[in-house]
Amino acid sequence: MTYAHITGWGKCIPPARISNDEISQLVDTNDEWITSRTGIKARRVSHVSTAELATVAAKHAIACAGINAKDIDLVLLATCTPSTMVANTASLVQKNIGAVGAAAMDTNAACSGFLYAIQAATAQIQAGMIKKAVVIAAERMTWYVNWDRRDSAVLFGDGAGAVVLEAADTPAGLLATKTGCDSEDRDILHITNFGSDLNKYVPIGPSDLLFEGREIFKRAVKGMSEACDDVLTQANLSLDDIDVLVPHQANLRIIQAIQHRLKVPDEKVMVNIGEYGNTSAATIAIALCEAVEQGLIKPHANIMSAAFGAGLTWAASYIKWGERVTPISVSDAALPPCDKTGLELVAPAVAACKGSDQ
Repeated sequence: MTYAHITGWGKCIPPARISNDEISQLVDTNDEWITSRTGIKARRVSHVSTAELATVAAKHAIACAGINAKDIDLVLLATCTPSTMVANTASLVQKNIGAVGAAAMDTNAACSGFLYAIQAATAQIQAGMIKKAVVIAAERMTWYVNWDRRDSAVLFGDGAGAVVLEAADTPAGLLATKTGCDSEDRDILHITNFGSDLNKYVPIGPSDLLFEGREIFKRAVKGMSEACDDVLTQANLSLDDIDVLVPHQANLRIIQAIQHRLKVPDEKVMVNIGEYGNTSAATIAIALCEAVEQGLIKPHANIMSAAFGAGLTWAASYIKWGERVTPISVSDAALPPCDKTGLELVAPAVAACKGSDQ
């Protein structure tokens, strides 16, 4: 049997940052309110496009794997904030990284997107269709933020993460997975005023992001926990066999509730929501990279990951890490300098929201 080993990993974190104290200048909130309800202390705001974030993360993952971009067969980008719809954003990333001739595809499962994409790329490797893939999750969620809505305005941030998958004969990589969608309740997390259903001649204004926090919380905990149970059964593993839990970073309370239901101790859980907020599909990709960097993921670690997103999509995955936890090479890829603060970057969007109320 063929397996899809993770041989490279990389991330891209925008430099501009908005703290809770700073965001309280934009919406009626404060640090205590945000921190106590979400665990978020700050979020990053990108001064570049989703494609640029994805490109830098992919270059770091490719260097880490020690491969040539020309040998990549598939560039798969998970995002719900693409730079362009036509042509797809993955095609620009493919061009930027020099993956000449590789298939290029975007996929959108919102916050579950990275796990969906890992599953899709792994399946192609296992079927013998491809040998090497770079799977990227990149989001510019602050582009969607409606600064008149406190419940969602404080949650989101920007960033990207990526992994390289390579065909191998030994068991490692994604070994069990479960994905699904509870579409009956899709309206509780929904942006209603974007897409081809709209009248293109009518200005859309700020995004109309519907976000029913309590309902999302209940469904997220239930969906992610049950998906994890399913994956453990598939893999014939017990909870004691899991070395690291890398959950979607949407809300610290959700993470803690899942941790409690799965009986996973604190030292086995990767949490970085405090600094980055919810970067949708990119949260697990970034957290996976940082779990390796921080030594939480060790050689041959058993990793459980779970996500829940708009749709309402959900996913859980069991990943067996390989031998290597250090990069073969290091890329010098970086974003261009940013000469604005986080508040300055979002100022036009804030003004648009305030103007739409008048």
